Order: sequence, then structure tokens, then C-alpha cells
Amino acid sequence: MASTSIHASAVVENGAQLGEGVQIGPFCHVSGDAQLGGNVNLMSGVTVLGATTIGEGTVVYPNAVLGGAPQNNKHMGGRTTLTIGKNCVIRESATMHTGSDTGHGTTTVGDNCMFMAYTHVAHDCVVGDNVTFANNASLSGHCEVGNNVIISGMTAVHQFVRIGHHAFLGGMSAIVGDVIPYGMAVGNRAHLRGYNVIGIKRSGLPRSELLALRKAYRMIFDRDHPVTENLETAAKAFNGSQAVADVIEFMTSRGKRYFTVPALNGGDDDDDDGED
Repeated sequence: MASTSIHASAVVENGAQLGEGVQIGPFCHVSGDAQLGGNVNLMSGVTVLGATTIGEGTVVYPNAVLGGAPQNNKHMGGRTTLTIGKNCVIRESATMHTGSDTGHGTTTVGDNCMFMAYTHVAHDCVVGDNVTFANNASLSGHCEVGNNVIISGMTAVHQFVRIGHHAFLGGMSAIVGDVIPYGMAVGNRAHLRGYNVIGIKRSGLPRSELLALRKAYRMIFDRDHPVTENLETAAKAFNGSQAVADVIEFMTSRGKRYFTVPALNGGDDDDDDGED
């Protein structure tokens, strides 16, 4: 394991905890309340503020700012945290803020995530593992993003919105309602366009589950009946499908929510190959 290296122009405040093999490049600034895991690499001009923890193996590119105070007028200035997982890649000028003392008090990012240039994670967000943010994608405060989600370039997610695991958000979309697991949402304001079939196939989900998801999708979003009734019907019809159960649990576990739904004229285009 390489030894820790701090460039002469970098500022590392007293109290900062640095793991073995940490690399801190030119003109970086690390706060005294920060913790950097083993082999973290701050390339140059990186600012790590406040009580920020960065997991081992994470690489941070120039001009990223991590751990800034929340952009929340209700925040009273208390100590809040940002925790970033292992083996993440955080590209140029990305920003992530700590939680707020009127919210969760922490912002959390999972392992193996990719944040491309100019992406933003706001206060009190929870981001899962293996998530990809393309350039300029951003989360407002209090959002929840499941594992294996892809958020395409210049897409913005409204505060308090949940994105289910394996969902795909298309580029330049405005996401103002929860997106179901495996869902594909596109547009301003976004609508569901079926499922993220490519992501489902990459995840190794059996084809039988994909077919069940498609049939359940048509049933759940049938406008001839209330959604609550449709969910009950789907739960009985697909009681052997874990994937469908994930969607139903997502839609029923938090009480009354606003969801991203299909457009009135349908128009699903989830790369359906014509099989039912």
C-alpha cells in the first residue's frame, strides 16, 4: 500500500483523519472534521468541508466541493454530516452538501458510484450503491435514490422525491414525483415510459420477472380503476414475483405519495421486443 502523500500547497487542518495511502494533490483544502479512508485520492483543487467522511478508494477530481453547508434556510448551523462510500468517482466541480439540522442531519452516498462533472447532491439525500449521475444531474434536498439507478445529463429531481432501484431517468428531465423500481422516466414534467429494460437485463433479473413486471405495469396503471385497487389486484396476480412485489411495496410503504405515471396517451417505449 502506498504511503500517504500531501502536496506542499495543500491545506489539511489539524484534526483531519487520513487513512493509509491517501493522496492529496495541489491546492486542496481538507477540514479538521474530515475523515478520508485508505487510498482516497483528491487530485487537485478539491475542497472537503465540515464533517465529511470519504470511503476508501474514492477518487475526487479537480474543483469538487464536498461537505458544504446545506442550502436550506431552516438550517440552524448545527453540526451535520456527509458520508460518501467506497470506490466512488467524483468528477470535476461536483458538489455535495451535508444534512440539515432540521432534516436527517446527514447526507449519505453509497459505494461504487459515479458522479460526472457539475453534478449535485443536496442536503439530507440518501443515494444507494452503484448509482450513476451524468453531467449536470442534480438532486434537491431530502431525495432518496435506490441502488443501480442512472440519472442522465441535466436531469433535476424535485425535493423529497424517491427513485426506486434500477430506475433510469432520461436526459433533461424534470422529476417531480416518485419513480417506481425499474421504471424509466423521461420528459418535462417527466412521465413513465415503461421499464429500464437494459438495466434489468444487466442486473441478471430472470426474463420471467421482466415479463411479470410488464404485465403488472399495465395492470397497476390501468386508468379504468383506482391505483389502490390496481395494486391489490396486481399483488394477488403476481404473488410469486419478487420484482413486482418490490414495485408494489415501493408504492404502498409511505402512505399517500405523488408518483411519476405514464402519459395519458400511453406511448411506452421501454425497448419492448414484442413478447408478452
